[in-house]
Amino acid sequence: MRTWKELGVRLYSTFFQIKSTSRVMPRIIPIKLGTVQNGFCVAQSAADALKAGGVIAVPTDTIYGIATLAQRSTSVEKLYAIKKRNYEKPIAICVHEISEIHRWANAHVPELLLQRLFPGAVTALFQRSKDLNPDLNNSTSLVGIRIPNCHFIRQVARYCGEPLALTSANVSSLSSTLSIHEFQELWPLLDVVFDGGELGSGDAERTGSTVVDLSVPGCYRIIRPGCACMETKKILEEFHLEEL
Repeated sequence: MRTWKELGVRLYSTFFQIKSTSRVMPRIIPIKLGTVQNGFCVAQSAADALKAGGVIAVPTDTIYGIATLAQRSTSVEKLYAIKKRNYEKPIAICVHEISEIHRWANAHVPELLLQRLFPGAVTALFQRSKDLNPDLNNSTSLVGIRIPNCHFIRQVARYCGEPLALTSANVSSLSSTLSIHEFQELWPLLDVVFDGGELGSGDAERTGSTVVDLSVPGCYRIIRPGCACMETKKILEEFHLEEL
């Protein structure tokens, strides 16, 4: 039986051979963040693309991301190939509401704490549940969960009815992106690009979400400071969690 990494290498080679010969550009669909005008129809079209096995680019509450369905191994492999990402590096999932956290992870923290953190620019790490795709992040028992403060991407996750695998819209090791033109080299590899305009203008906005490990009861550990570190630490300490 081939390993996850071997499958990824095979898919990477095949996928890029196909894309390099066809060079078909994706649809670019403008959206208005912060409004619901046409939002439901656009979110449904994004969900349809994902259900068809696609990988799409989306705005979030921090930076641009690329997303696919987390429960579909072939889609996740494609996402890794597009990113040129090391298969040992995990990818977070995005869900549309707090109740979904308990389906995909074992979150032994107060519900009120989750309500204070989400939606927001935080990725919380918990022990993964048995329902999560075993091929996703199979080198770790943890899973990072996002509920962005971005109505559009939450609606997409809602329409999909399952979590999105979500990572930054850039080739691994390169800077994160605040506009779709900053990852233009990835466009031919994506099925749809949803353009929410400029998400920021400076390096501070490129730091992405704050990543915090909440898998140890009563404790927290900041994995990546991100853009909401101080606010996140304040909330966690209000609930008497100790920093590791």
